[in-house]
Amino acid sequence: MTEVEKYLKDYLDYLEVEKNRSRKTRENYGRYLRAFIKRQNARSLKDISEDNIRDFRVNLSRENLKKNTQSYYVIAIRNFLKYLLKRDLKVLAPDKIELPKISRRDIEVLDYGELERLMKAPKGDDLRSLRDRAILEVFFSTGLRLSELCALPRYIDLERGEISVRGKGDKLRVVFLSDEAKKAVKNYLARRSDPEEFLFASLTKKNKIIGRITPRAVERLVSFCARKAGIPKKVHPHQLRHSFATDLLINGADLRSVQSLLGHANIATTQIYTHLTNKELREVHRAFHGRRRRER
Repeated sequence: MTEVEKYLKDYLDYLEVEKNRSRKTRENYGRYLRAFIKRQNARSLKDISEDNIRDFRVNLSRENLKKNTQSYYVIAIRNFLKYLLKRDLKVLAPDKIELPKISRRDIEVLDYGELERLMKAPKGDDLRSLRDRAILEVFFSTGLRLSELCALPRYIDLERGEISVRGKGDKLRVVFLSDEAKKAVKNYLARRSDPEEFLFASLTKKNKIIGRITPRAVERLVSFCARKAGIPKKVHPHQLRHSFATDLLINGADLRSVQSLLGHANIATTQIYTHLTNKELREVHRAFHGRRRRER
């Protein structure tokens, strides 16, 4: 084991044990850092140099990776260096590594008509249709991430309509089911006769339960329902999370509450929705734009 590999193992253990990060976070950081170590043949701490990091970043860029994906590698290297500095080791200063500038694209959300058609797309009273309808309603009611929805337990308190969710960073938060979502889940569970403890099941073509639903299966069903609803654009599960957030803000919810419901660690992440919901700007445009043309 090389010097870098030894400290990398120590760092990943530190993330999991002392920082209480999830196993998924440990796996991701390990993957990003091992990619750097392997490509740059980094064996000692001196090999984590400005030149090696610059060369690594150039190669990432030439692979046409998205800017935000490239930033994950850079963030992992910076945080690894910060850990090494804490241990009083002589390494490159993390501040010398600049993060790539990421241009934020507009968030795609479904308009109200599209959302209603999507919710009504699963028709019928068979197990699959009831499950699909429940998944769509729970998505829009809670704003859950895809992985969080797939991990939901079967036995939830439908009367209270509250679910404790363990999200990113192993943090717990509470989400709430609307009346529509509670009804959809109740109807779906009434058709379940199996003893499995997960909420949403993966089904065969004959509607036989074969385990917990997978993220890829949810992506396929959302895409299928969108096409069935006559929505021309590509629809993915995260758009329902976006729609959940914008719906709350448009109807007057404050930003901090929406941040808590979404499970965002940083409010800056939640603020990306505000440009879609600024009623004051809409009123300014309506009052002042083209006034002279209207007065003719």
